[in-house]
Amino acid sequence: MNGLAADDLCRRLRWDDLDPDYLTALAQTARAEDLDGAGLRRPPARGGDATSALLADHGFGRATVVARAPMVLCGMEMIPYILHAYGIDTDAELHCADGAVLETGAVIAETSGPSVKLLQAERPLLNFLQRLSGIATETRRYVDALGDSQTRLLDTRKTTPGWRMLEKYAVACGGGWNHRLGLFDRIMLKDNHLAAGAAGTGEALANVVRSARDARPDLAVEVEVDRLDQIPPVLEAGAHIVLLDNFSEEALAEAVRLIGGRASTEASGGITLEKVPRLGTLGLDFISTGALVHRSSWCDIGLDWRV
Repeated sequence: MNGLAADDLCRRLRWDDLDPDYLTALAQTARAEDLDGAGLRRPPARGGDATSALLADHGFGRATVVARAPMVLCGMEMIPYILHAYGIDTDAELHCADGAVLETGAVIAETSGPSVKLLQAERPLLNFLQRLSGIATETRRYVDALGDSQTRLLDTRKTTPGWRMLEKYAVACGGGWNHRLGLFDRIMLKDNHLAAGAAGTGEALANVVRSARDARPDLAVEVEVDRLDQIPPVLEAGAHIVLLDNFSEEALAEAVRLIGGRASTEASGGITLEKVPRLGTLGLDFISTGALVHRSSWCDIGLDWRV
């Protein structure tokens, strides 16, 4: 397998891998959108929370974050960042950890602070939890569909701009694995790269792969193919991973046989939840799909005021 094992070709992001400055900026952006109209060419002359400003009671409030439906939880460690963005210095009591499988009614966290600030923080806090838990929950469905298969489920770069590392972290919380994090950590020769270089097959294709390995020996080289006849030159040139794009199940089985362990195999394109159990029996090293993010639905999480 060209000296690279599965653990060398994918990872699972942990919360400690994420940059606190990046997380703080996301929380501050969420606040600025809500209170200041950030993103508008002409923001309001008078910002702030017009509704909460009318409240007679500006005292101290308490609230409970509750799961309204079953889910795989993700985003708990964003709660302090959101609260601090709104000037709430009281730390929340986090009752569950990211990756936990929750049933309806589970108490996720309890938080307290100045009533107005807590009301302002409610929507951004829930937005982060609902979005990230939705990705983790969708990922778990695919992981469960793979069952005991040794094939690993990977995400893609089809992520929300500005949220990539958080969304990839959510995939990891759901039991999936992270493909490359960006353009910087792998050479991935896709169909458009090969077309641009007139290197779609034969010796021209092999030469591109050799050049990639020579130029960046520190990085894995992955090559996308959409026909079986492209595989021999890719293997001969020493690619680490062969990405089998939109292959039928029969063609995938033949490709795995043809590659014979000389490179890792990854199936992508048209991957659905219904297909995953069968794909898991073909001997593939990886299956990758952007659906973990772009087809996920927000989970139902509520914040209940305590009186």
